[in-house]
Amino acid sequence: MFVLSTTPPSYSVHCFMSFSSLTTNFYQIIFQVDIIGVSCYSSKDLWAWKNEGLVLRGEKNGTHDLHKSNVLERPKVIYNDRTGKYVMWMHIDDANYTKASVGVAVSDSPTGPFTYLYSKRPHDCESRDMTIFKDDDGKAYLIYSSEDNSELHIGPLTDDYLDVTDVMRRLLIAQHREAPALFKHEGTYYMVTSGCTGWAPNTALAHAATSVMGPWETLGNPCVGGNEVFRSTTFFSQSTFVLPVPGLPGSFIFMADRWNPSDLRDSRYVWLPLTIGGVPDEAADYSFMFPLWSRVSIYWHKRWRLPEEWRDS
Repeated sequence: MFVLSTTPPSYSVHCFMSFSSLTTNFYQIIFQVDIIGVSCYSSKDLWAWKNEGLVLRGEKNGTHDLHKSNVLERPKVIYNDRTGKYVMWMHIDDANYTKASVGVAVSDSPTGPFTYLYSKRPHDCESRDMTIFKDDDGKAYLIYSSEDNSELHIGPLTDDYLDVTDVMRRLLIAQHREAPALFKHEGTYYMVTSGCTGWAPNTALAHAATSVMGPWETLGNPCVGGNEVFRSTTFFSQSTFVLPVPGLPGSFIFMADRWNPSDLRDSRYVWLPLTIGGVPDEAADYSFMFPLWSRVSIYWHKRWRLPEEWRDS
Protein backbone atom coordinates (compact mmCIF):
# COMPACT_ATOMS: atom_id res chain seq x y z
CA MET A 1 0.00 0.00 0.00
CA PHE A 2 1.11 3.56 -0.64
CA VAL A 3 0.86 6.85 1.24
CA LEU A 4 1.08 10.20 -0.54
CA SER A 5 2.10 13.30 1.37
CA THR A 6 3.01 16.88 0.62
CA THR A 7 6.64 17.82 1.14
CA PRO A 8 8.20 19.09 3.34
CA PRO A 9 5.95 17.21 5.73
CA SER A 10 3.49 19.19 7.78
CA TYR A 11 2.12 15.72 8.18
CA SER A 12 -1.57 15.47 7.76
CA VAL A 13 -2.52 12.02 6.56
CA HIS A 14 -5.00 13.20 3.99
CA CYS A 15 -5.23 9.96 2.08
CA PHE A 16 -4.56 6.29 2.38
CA MET A 17 -4.76 4.21 -0.77
CA SER A 18 -4.95 0.46 -1.19
CA PHE A 19 -4.85 -1.05 -4.66
CA SER A 20 -5.36 -4.61 -3.50
CA SER A 21 -6.22 -5.91 -6.96
CA LEU A 22 -2.89 -4.69 -8.28
CA THR A 23 -0.42 -4.86 -5.42
CA THR A 24 -0.04 -5.79 -1.79
CA ASN A 25 1.34 -2.34 -1.02
CA PHE A 26 -0.47 0.49 0.78
CA TYR A 27 -0.27 4.09 -0.34
CA GLN A 28 -0.88 7.25 1.66
CA ILE A 29 -1.12 10.98 0.89
CA ILE A 30 -0.10 13.72 3.31
CA PHE A 31 -0.57 17.52 3.22
CA GLN A 32 1.83 20.33 4.13
CA VAL A 33 1.87 24.09 4.62
CA ASP A 34 4.04 25.26 1.70
CA ILE A 35 3.60 23.36 -1.54
CA ILE A 36 6.89 21.63 -2.34
CA GLY A 37 5.16 18.58 -3.73
CA VAL A 38 3.32 15.39 -2.87
CA SER A 39 5.47 12.54 -1.56
CA CYS A 40 4.68 8.83 -1.63
CA TYR A 41 5.43 6.19 0.98
CA SER A 42 4.80 2.47 0.53
CA SER A 43 4.32 -0.42 2.94
CA LYS A 44 3.38 -4.09 2.84
CA ASP A 45 2.42 -4.38 6.51
CA LEU A 46 1.42 -0.84 7.64
CA TRP A 47 4.45 -0.88 9.92
CA ALA A 48 7.61 -0.52 7.84
CA TRP A 49 7.46 2.30 5.28
CA LYS A 50 9.58 3.20 2.27
CA ASN A 51 9.90 6.77 0.96
CA GLU A 52 9.12 6.64 -2.77
CA GLY A 53 9.97 10.33 -3.27
CA LEU A 54 8.01 13.20 -4.79
CA VAL A 55 5.20 12.06 -7.08
CA LEU A 56 3.74 15.52 -7.79
CA ARG A 57 6.10 18.49 -7.69
CA GLY A 58 5.37 22.09 -6.83
CA GLU A 59 5.84 24.79 -9.45
CA LYS A 60 8.01 27.94 -9.43
CA ASN A 61 5.54 29.89 -11.57
CA GLY A 62 3.73 32.23 -9.18
CA THR A 63 0.49 31.92 -11.15
CA HIS A 64 0.41 28.10 -11.00
CA ASP A 65 -1.96 26.24 -8.67
CA LEU A 66 1.03 24.35 -7.24
CA HIS A 67 3.13 27.40 -6.39
CA LYS A 68 4.37 27.23 -2.80
CA SER A 69 2.26 30.24 -1.78
CA ASN A 70 -0.96 28.34 -2.47
CA VAL A 71 -2.71 25.50 -0.64
CA LEU A 72 -2.80 21.81 -1.56
CA GLU A 73 -4.79 19.64 0.84
CA ARG A 74 -6.39 16.20 1.09
CA PRO A 75 -4.99 14.57 -2.08
CA LYS A 76 -6.71 11.29 -2.90
CA VAL A 77 -5.78 8.71 -5.57
CA ILE A 78 -7.88 6.00 -7.22
CA TYR A 79 -7.05 3.56 -9.99
CA ASN A 80 -9.11 3.52 -13.18
CA ASP A 81 -9.44 -0.08 -14.36
CA ARG A 82 -10.52 0.96 -17.85
CA THR A 83 -7.73 3.44 -18.63
CA GLY A 84 -5.00 1.93 -16.45
CA LYS A 85 -4.33 5.37 -14.94
CA TYR A 86 -3.96 6.54 -11.36
CA VAL A 87 -5.95 9.73 -10.85
CA MET A 88 -5.27 12.17 -8.03
CA TRP A 89 -7.89 14.62 -6.79
CA MET A 90 -7.02 17.32 -4.26
CA HIS A 91 -8.25 20.51 -2.62
CA ILE A 92 -6.60 23.50 -4.32
CA ASP A 93 -6.81 26.94 -2.75
CA ASP A 94 -5.05 30.26 -2.30
CA ALA A 95 -3.64 31.44 1.01
CA ASN A 96 -6.95 33.12 1.90
CA TYR A 97 -9.04 30.05 1.03
CA THR A 98 -11.06 31.96 -1.56
CA LYS A 99 -10.26 29.80 -4.61
CA ALA A 100 -12.07 26.79 -3.07
CA SER A 101 -11.45 24.41 -5.97
CA VAL A 102 -10.44 20.84 -6.75
CA GLY A 103 -7.33 19.90 -8.69
CA VAL A 104 -6.73 16.82 -10.86
CA ALA A 105 -3.50 14.99 -11.74
CA VAL A 106 -2.83 11.68 -13.50
CA SER A 107 -0.06 9.06 -13.61
CA ASP A 108 0.72 5.60 -14.97
CA SER A 109 1.98 4.52 -11.54
CA PRO A 110 1.02 5.13 -7.90
CA THR A 111 4.61 6.21 -7.34
CA GLY A 112 4.35 8.84 -10.07
CA PRO A 113 5.29 11.06 -11.60
CA PHE A 114 1.83 12.64 -11.66
CA THR A 115 1.02 15.23 -14.32
CA TYR A 116 -1.10 18.10 -13.03
CA LEU A 117 -4.03 18.81 -15.36
CA TYR A 118 -6.22 21.62 -14.05
CA SER A 119 -8.33 23.02 -11.21
CA LYS A 120 -12.01 23.95 -11.15
CA ARG A 121 -14.98 24.53 -8.91
CA PRO A 122 -17.05 21.36 -9.27
CA HIS A 123 -20.65 22.01 -10.27
CA ASP A 124 -19.72 25.73 -10.12
CA CYS A 125 -19.67 25.45 -6.32
CA GLU A 126 -17.05 26.10 -3.65
CA SER A 127 -15.08 22.99 -2.74
CA ARG A 128 -12.87 22.70 0.34
CA ASP A 129 -12.47 19.52 2.40
CA MET A 130 -13.07 16.69 -0.06
CA THR A 131 -12.58 13.04 -0.81
CA ILE A 132 -13.21 10.60 -3.65
CA PHE A 133 -14.85 7.19 -3.36
CA LYS A 134 -14.66 4.26 -5.77
CA ASP A 135 -17.60 1.86 -5.57
CA ASP A 136 -17.61 -1.89 -6.20
CA ASP A 137 -18.95 -1.38 -9.74
CA GLY A 138 -16.03 0.87 -10.69
CA LYS A 139 -18.01 4.11 -10.54
CA ALA A 140 -16.30 6.90 -8.62
CA TYR A 141 -17.65 9.93 -6.78
CA LEU A 142 -16.42 13.28 -5.51
CA ILE A 143 -17.76 14.54 -2.18
CA TYR A 144 -16.84 17.95 -0.82
CA SER A 145 -17.76 20.66 1.69
CA SER A 146 -19.48 23.62 0.05
CA GLU A 147 -21.66 26.70 0.63
CA ASP A 148 -19.27 28.09 3.26
CA ASN A 149 -18.92 24.56 4.65
CA SER A 150 -22.61 24.47 5.56
CA GLU A 151 -23.31 21.30 3.56
CA LEU A 152 -21.71 18.48 1.59
CA HIS A 153 -22.07 17.92 -2.15
CA ILE A 154 -21.62 14.62 -3.99
CA GLY A 155 -21.45 13.82 -7.69
CA PRO A 156 -20.24 11.02 -9.98
CA LEU A 157 -16.93 11.31 -11.79
CA THR A 158 -16.70 10.74 -15.52
CA ASP A 159 -15.74 7.25 -16.71
CA ASP A 160 -12.05 8.23 -16.92
CA TYR A 161 -12.17 9.85 -13.43
CA LEU A 162 -10.69 13.06 -14.86
CA ASP A 163 -13.76 15.27 -14.28
CA VAL A 164 -17.11 15.40 -12.53
CA THR A 165 -20.40 14.94 -14.32
CA ASP A 166 -23.18 17.52 -14.13
CA VAL A 167 -25.10 15.42 -11.60
CA MET A 168 -24.88 16.68 -8.01
CA ARG A 169 -26.78 16.10 -4.77
CA ARG A 170 -26.69 18.19 -1.59
CA LEU A 171 -26.15 16.26 1.64
CA LEU A 172 -26.42 17.14 5.34
CA ILE A 173 -27.76 20.60 4.48
CA ALA A 174 -27.14 23.29 7.14
CA GLN A 175 -25.30 20.76 9.33
CA HIS A 176 -21.81 22.27 8.79
CA ARG A 177 -19.86 19.05 8.29
CA GLU A 178 -16.45 18.57 6.65
CA ALA A 179 -13.59 16.03 6.40
CA PRO A 180 -15.78 13.26 4.91
CA ALA A 181 -14.43 9.70 5.01
CA LEU A 182 -16.56 7.21 3.04
CA PHE A 183 -16.56 3.42 3.10
CA LYS A 184 -18.91 0.53 2.34
CA HIS A 185 -19.87 -2.57 4.28
CA GLU A 186 -22.27 -5.33 3.22
CA GLY A 187 -24.01 -3.11 0.67
CA THR A 188 -24.47 -0.12 2.99
CA TYR A 189 -22.55 3.13 2.60
CA TYR A 190 -21.06 4.74 5.69
CA MET A 191 -19.38 8.07 6.26
CA VAL A 192 -17.59 9.76 9.16
CA THR A 193 -17.53 13.57 9.20
CA SER A 194 -16.15 16.37 11.33
CA GLY A 195 -17.69 19.63 12.45
CA CYS A 196 -16.25 22.94 11.22
CA THR A 197 -14.02 24.44 13.92
CA GLY A 198 -10.84 25.25 12.02
CA TRP A 199 -7.80 23.43 13.42
CA ALA A 200 -9.59 22.70 16.72
CA PRO A 201 -10.99 19.17 17.19
CA ASN A 202 -14.71 18.57 17.56
CA THR A 203 -17.30 15.81 17.74
CA ALA A 204 -17.36 13.32 14.87
CA LEU A 205 -20.60 12.02 13.45
CA ALA A 206 -21.26 8.77 11.60
CA HIS A 207 -23.77 8.58 8.75
CA ALA A 208 -25.30 5.78 6.66
CA ALA A 209 -27.16 5.41 3.35
CA THR A 210 -28.43 2.72 1.01
CA SER A 211 -27.29 4.84 -1.98
CA VAL A 212 -24.03 6.75 -2.09
CA MET A 213 -25.95 9.69 -3.58
CA GLY A 214 -28.18 9.79 -0.51
CA PRO A 215 -30.24 10.54 1.39
CA TRP A 216 -27.87 10.05 4.32
CA GLU A 217 -28.96 9.40 7.89
CA THR A 218 -26.93 10.64 10.86
CA LEU A 219 -26.21 7.94 13.45
CA GLY A 220 -24.46 9.94 16.16
CA ASN A 221 -20.98 10.12 17.65
CA PRO A 222 -19.06 6.91 16.80
CA CYS A 223 -16.28 7.40 19.38
CA VAL A 224 -16.07 4.83 22.19
CA GLY A 225 -13.72 4.71 25.18
CA GLY A 226 -11.47 7.26 26.83
CA ASN A 227 -13.13 10.08 28.76
CA GLU A 228 -15.87 12.48 27.71
CA VAL A 229 -13.39 15.04 26.41
CA PHE A 230 -11.72 12.41 24.23
CA ARG A 231 -15.04 11.26 22.80
CA SER A 232 -16.31 14.81 22.17
CA THR A 233 -13.13 15.75 20.27
CA THR A 234 -12.76 12.57 18.19
CA PHE A 235 -9.76 11.74 20.39
CA PHE A 236 -8.34 15.21 19.56
CA SER A 237 -8.34 14.48 15.83
CA GLN A 238 -10.23 14.93 12.55
CA SER A 239 -11.34 12.22 10.12
CA THR A 240 -9.46 11.75 6.87
CA PHE A 241 -9.89 8.12 5.70
CA VAL A 242 -11.37 4.74 6.61
CA LEU A 243 -9.32 1.78 5.38
CA PRO A 244 -10.93 -1.65 4.88
CA VAL A 245 -8.32 -4.14 6.07
CA PRO A 246 -7.56 -6.56 3.20
CA GLY A 247 -8.17 -10.17 4.12
CA LEU A 248 -10.23 -9.32 7.22
CA PRO A 249 -13.82 -8.70 6.06
CA GLY A 250 -15.65 -6.22 8.26
CA SER A 251 -12.42 -4.86 9.76
CA PHE A 252 -11.57 -1.19 9.25
CA ILE A 253 -8.98 1.33 10.38
CA PHE A 254 -10.18 4.86 11.15
CA MET A 255 -7.47 7.33 10.15
CA ALA A 256 -7.41 10.90 11.41
CA ASP A 257 -5.23 14.00 11.66
CA ARG A 258 -4.27 15.36 15.07
CA TRP A 259 -3.56 18.98 14.22
CA ASN A 260 -1.02 21.16 16.04
CA PRO A 261 -2.25 24.72 15.27
CA SER A 262 0.90 26.33 16.69
CA ASP A 263 3.11 24.30 14.33
CA LEU A 264 1.23 22.42 11.61
CA ARG A 265 4.45 20.70 10.57
CA ASP A 266 4.33 18.88 13.91
CA SER A 267 0.79 17.55 13.44
CA ARG A 268 0.38 13.82 14.05
CA TYR A 269 -1.90 10.91 13.20
CA VAL A 270 -4.45 8.79 15.00
CA TRP A 271 -5.25 5.30 13.65
CA LEU A 272 -7.89 3.32 15.53
CA PRO A 273 -10.00 0.20 14.94
CA LEU A 274 -13.50 0.80 13.57
CA THR A 275 -16.32 -1.74 13.70
CA ILE A 276 -19.92 -1.90 12.52
CA GLY A 277 -22.59 -3.62 14.59
CA GLY A 278 -25.26 -3.03 17.21
CA VAL A 279 -27.89 -0.31 17.48
CA PRO A 280 -26.79 3.34 17.06
CA ASP A 281 -27.09 5.82 19.93
CA GLU A 282 -29.59 7.97 18.05
CA ALA A 283 -32.77 6.49 16.59
CA ALA A 284 -33.16 6.58 12.81
CA ASP A 285 -35.70 8.82 11.12
CA TYR A 286 -38.11 6.39 9.47
CA SER A 287 -39.93 8.95 7.32
CA PHE A 288 -37.97 7.63 4.33
CA MET A 289 -38.48 3.99 5.32
CA PHE A 290 -34.81 3.64 6.21
CA PRO A 291 -33.68 0.35 7.75
CA LEU A 292 -32.40 0.21 11.31
CA TRP A 293 -28.76 1.10 10.82
CA SER A 294 -25.97 -0.69 12.62
CA ARG A 295 -23.77 1.33 14.92
CA VAL A 296 -20.39 2.62 13.73
CA SER A 297 -17.87 2.42 16.58
CA ILE A 298 -14.35 3.87 16.73
CA TYR A 299 -12.54 2.48 19.76
CA TRP A 300 -9.88 4.37 21.70
CA HIS A 301 -6.67 2.46 22.42
CA LYS A 302 -3.33 3.82 23.61
CA ARG A 303 -1.76 0.93 21.73
CA TRP A 304 -3.17 -1.73 19.45
CA ARG A 305 -2.11 -3.97 16.59
CA LEU A 306 -3.63 -5.86 13.72
CA PRO A 307 -4.14 -9.61 14.20
CA GLU A 308 -1.08 -11.76 13.64
CA GLU A 309 -2.86 -13.73 10.90
CA TRP A 310 -3.12 -10.54 8.83
CA ARG A 311 0.52 -9.55 9.25
CA ASP A 312 1.61 -13.08 8.37
CA SER A 313 -0.62 -13.28 5.27
